[in-house]
Amino acid sequence: MKQLLKFGFFMILASFMITSCGPKERSTSTGWRYNDQKWGGFEKLDYEGQATGPNLVLIEGGTFTMGNVEQDVTYDWANVPRRVTVSSFYMDETEVANVDYREYLYWLSRVYGESYPEVYQNALPDTLVWREELAYNEPFVETYFRHPSYDDYPVVGVNWSQSNNFAQWRTDRVNEMILIEKGILNTNPEQKDEDNFNTEAYLVGQYQGDVRKNLKDIRTDGERPVKFEDGILLPTYRLPTEAEWEYAALALIGNLVSERDERIADRRIYPWDGNTVRFQQRNKWQGEILANFKRGGGDYMGMAGKLNDNAHITSPVREYLPNDFGLYHMAGNVNEWTMDLYRPLTSSTLRDVEQQDLNPYRGSKFETKVLDEDGQPVEKDSLGRIRYRYVEDDEVATRENYKSGQPYNFLDGDKQSEVFYDYGKHTLVSDKARVIKGGSWEDRAYWLAPAARRFREEDSSDRDLGFRCAMTRTGGPTGNEDTAGNNFKTKQNKVKRRYK
Repeated sequence: MKQLLKFGFFMILASFMITSCGPKERSTSTGWRYNDQKWGGFEKLDYEGQATGPNLVLIEGGTFTMGNVEQDVTYDWANVPRRVTVSSFYMDETEVANVDYREYLYWLSRVYGESYPEVYQNALPDTLVWREELAYNEPFVETYFRHPSYDDYPVVGVNWSQSNNFAQWRTDRVNEMILIEKGILNTNPEQKDEDNFNTEAYLVGQYQGDVRKNLKDIRTDGERPVKFEDGILLPTYRLPTEAEWEYAALALIGNLVSERDERIADRRIYPWDGNTVRFQQRNKWQGEILANFKRGGGDYMGMAGKLNDNAHITSPVREYLPNDFGLYHMAGNVNEWTMDLYRPLTSSTLRDVEQQDLNPYRGSKFETKVLDEDGQPVEKDSLGRIRYRYVEDDEVATRENYKSGQPYNFLDGDKQSEVFYDYGKHTLVSDKARVIKGGSWEDRAYWLAPAARRFREEDSSDRDLGFRCAMTRTGGPTGNEDTAGNNFKTKQNKVKRRYK
């Protein structure tokens, strides 16, 4: 009996020693060992999930009724309700602030200023958006963007293209910061012209950087740079789609009745419950205004001694209560750019819209990398970026899932639809019209509804128009620790409000 016990103990100990001596996980397909040089060195990561980038909040996806749920007072029928599903994604907690955009301009000037000063000039916001014939707003022309008093106020005067460029720059700076903090790269403030960190250029081997210590290469016992398959670098920052923006603004997760089932009230006019723009709970804030908007003709902030929204123009990006996803100013303060090309949702396009009920988006212009004769990306451009070109229709002729390389006018503006947008002749809608959402400090309450939609030309800007960034979520929809979607529970308990 004792010998049997000793034998059993020995076998348990041996098993423990074997399993603790290096990675022994095997492929369920071939039986070959992962992460073992003797077995070929194929790597399988113990991946913890996508990290959350700076200022981002995970928005747990789901289904909702996208479109107007109140009276269409403008009678333009531009947002017919329909049920769609949005995948999980990340959204900026706040609008991009002046200090954020000035950091971007500083980097452009430092890296490109000597050789390509036009890059910096093209990124400057239009501060003349504050100027008006019959108003004295001249001080804002000089102070709003540059003075430290407005550091934490949303940047305005930035067009759609400039917003996209900022998002791309932000992607590269965040990913560079990740590699520096992981000890892979050293900081390098001397980057100039094409010799600057670009995520795609790094991944295809066209940027090395000041290497501190690369990752271990299992196959050679040497070192290697970070690969896309490592999951270390984040996806690109970008503008949110219209569907993502509207879903995040409504934050219907706050109406969840029970975590055990799907009982949820999926109707809201604003990013908060109720049908008014005032705080309704019985406490010291009852009756206070919930957003920064224009209450009536000539009333931007109320009367001295009792200012109703405490902001004559914009307000700091973290004022007022956040919504149930933890996002600030999803109603009021400034309108915000989205990715989508604007098209009125009429009966002629309703059939197409209903078919695209998962992550609906209009505005695609599919791109592909420019490759050399060996199938590798050609040399990066003079700004250090990988070169792309648009996909041509004849390249996708044999595909079944899509037939056009640039389907932004699909069934609404193309030959098939027999609808033409003659800008300036029959309509103000063009192929550069982009959807804006949210309402602003100079809008009436109607435009605060997440379903309300308008458009601006992508190369235009205004004093009531800013933006925030989004990012695609890779992997499971509920987060790395299955805690996404509960952000609202902590956020709504933190009363971050300017009322004293």
